[in-house]
Amino acid sequence: MTFMIDENFRPAESLLRALGGAPILVGTQNPAKLEAIRISFAAFAEPGAVLDLVPVAVASGVSEQPIGYDEIMTGARNRARAAFAAGNGTIAVGIEDGLLCYPTDEDSSRGRGTNDERDGAAALNEDEELPRDEYYNVGCAWVTDGERAGHGFSAGFSYPRGCREPAIRDRAPIGDLFDKLWRSRREETGSTSRDEARELAQEPAMPVASGRQGGNIGRLTQGRLDRAAYGGQAVTCALIRFLHTDLYD
Repeated sequence: MTFMIDENFRPAESLLRALGGAPILVGTQNPAKLEAIRISFAAFAEPGAVLDLVPVAVASGVSEQPIGYDEIMTGARNRARAAFAAGNGTIAVGIEDGLLCYPTDEDSSRGRGTNDERDGAAALNEDEELPRDEYYNVGCAWVTDGERAGHGFSAGFSYPRGCREPAIRDRAPIGDLFDKLWRSRREETGSTSRDEARELAQEPAMPVASGRQGGNIGRLTQGRLDRAAYGGQAVTCALIRFLHTDLYD
């Protein structure tokens, strides 16, 4: 079988089996996350290969709205481990989204080099207006085969303050809060598209790049980056660990 992997790479046997059709256990039943995993693995598989993704209903073990690296990574890890333990797959994947604050507590409390370096950083902050207490949404993917584990992150983007503050205060899922904010603002301005109007009315819609299918990142980028591609960034980064056993094992 021919894989789309450079001959100089040393991929893990578990990854090769997964690319060859062995079960890939996935700690979610979310269609967009499943698609993120599919497209990431498919990029290294034989063209036209059929991947066997097995969704497993598992608990993340963290809050509905994770905040901070610890919660985000723990949620992804718990999903991957629980999925792996639930079946006979060769490899398992967990994905967890959450919010990260800049600056972190460590950034705020620890020293940052010499006085000159700190003065330069202060000047940069004043000139460039670096954000303070800004929260960014990121996704973490955790991949395990029972022996090794790889993890990676997606790019970060900022949600509007109107949904960000209640998410932080109440630990309510920010995706749901943004969905309500987006719909209400579009209705207020009368700029709701035909596809969004169908969704608001809960009418059947033709397959389109709607907010439901493209995710909130798809709405914010006008479909330039949809939810599956966004999550796929994290999965692909996590697979690096499995593509180079000579470097990481």
